Amino acid sequence: MTENGINKDYSCMDDYDPNSILPDEALKIIFNKISATTETESIPIRESLGRVLATNITSEINVPSGRNSAMDGYAINAVDLPFNGKISLKIIGSSFAGKPSNIKIKKGECIRIMTGAIMPDGSDTVVMQEAVERSGDTIALGIETKAGNNVREAGEDLAIGDLVLEKGIKVTPADIGLLASLGLAKVTVYRKIRVAFFSTGDELRSVGDKLDNGAIYDSNRYTLYGMLKRLGVDTIDMGVVKDNRKLMDKALSDAKGKSDVLITSGGVSVGEADYVKESLLKYGEVDFWKVAMKPGRPFTFGKLDSTYFFGLPGNPVSVMVTFYQFVQPALKRIIGEKATSPMLLKVPCISKLKKRPGRVEYQRGILECDDTGRMTVRKTGAQGSGILRSMADANCFIVLSLENNGVSPEDLVDVQLFHGLV
Repeated sequence: MTENGINKDYSCMDDYDPNSILPDEALKIIFNKISATTETESIPIRESLGRVLATNITSEINVPSGRNSAMDGYAINAVDLPFNGKISLKIIGSSFAGKPSNIKIKKGECIRIMTGAIMPDGSDTVVMQEAVERSGDTIALGIETKAGNNVREAGEDLAIGDLVLEKGIKVTPADIGLLASLGLAKVTVYRKIRVAFFSTGDELRSVGDKLDNGAIYDSNRYTLYGMLKRLGVDTIDMGVVKDNRKLMDKALSDAKGKSDVLITSGGVSVGEADYVKESLLKYGEVDFWKVAMKPGRPFTFGKLDSTYFFGLPGNPVSVMVTFYQFVQPALKRIIGEKATSPMLLKVPCISKLKKRPGRVEYQRGILECDDTGRMTVRKTGAQGSGILRSMADANCFIVLSLENNGVSPEDLVDVQLFHGLV
């Protein structure tokens, strides 16, 4: 852009940049460009935790398979229940889980029954053992029990033909239990995608190396690794790429041949040594490279042949914010997971927050209950994009709109929970 006849590159310190697009627009562009993998594999259900189902799961059996007792007690026919006072019933046998009784109950009779045991013929109600008085082979019961109490019907959990799990869900521990209850040993899931990542910068040193003057340890690759592992993708750590055009060209060329997605941190701004965008234009395409957000304005999305590319900023907090707002939703779609919007809550903020209009801000907050049980949010402290501690201490983002010009204590704000996000 030109200003008074002079070309101007807007910096991260500017609150308004006409070259930036809104976060919602950026995510829409990403979603329109990416497509889900279609490759699948069949794996044992114990290995399916965190994987995405590639087919619908429909029940071919009833769970439970038959009417059974929900607790230890006595199986009776409801016609024997008293209207007042107490009655006595004769115990004529027992029924255990996995060992049903073949005795049919007649009027005035009952059968001792255990949790999970099939209901005997002629019975329709279970009286819990604590509600009876037993004497020898008879029990006395009052009016506490109602007809049909403590009985689980066949198919009460899952019935034949029920849709149990939908294609596109990420398998949870409870889901594995459901699959096992159907007798399924294997399940079809989408294949894991390969995600390569590297950091850029002459100043970066690996963990364990000695820091020389002006150098810093590369934390971004470690946070990226952690965030990617939670998504269950295969990772390719390409290390640190120095600020050198030829090395950047080679790194991008290498990555596009062995990964479905490439993520970089640093090198996407407007500095003289920021070569990522330049190399990306040389080998692929750029859809956008600035987003009207803070932190994280210099964020690039594009493609290298069939490899999707995400260029994240270099500051540690910016890396995490842009990953959670754009990269994570995109990766979930690529691995076939059904897209869900992050949970937003509107709660009072007890901190004063500074902000100027022009960008959407993602400040780091702590959502908690005060002494009265009221849910509130407060900022974690200093909000600089290089202060990774602000993410470590937080459990949510405080999302401030483009037009917002600051928050006073007790103002309502939008809060995006980390639960399910990080």
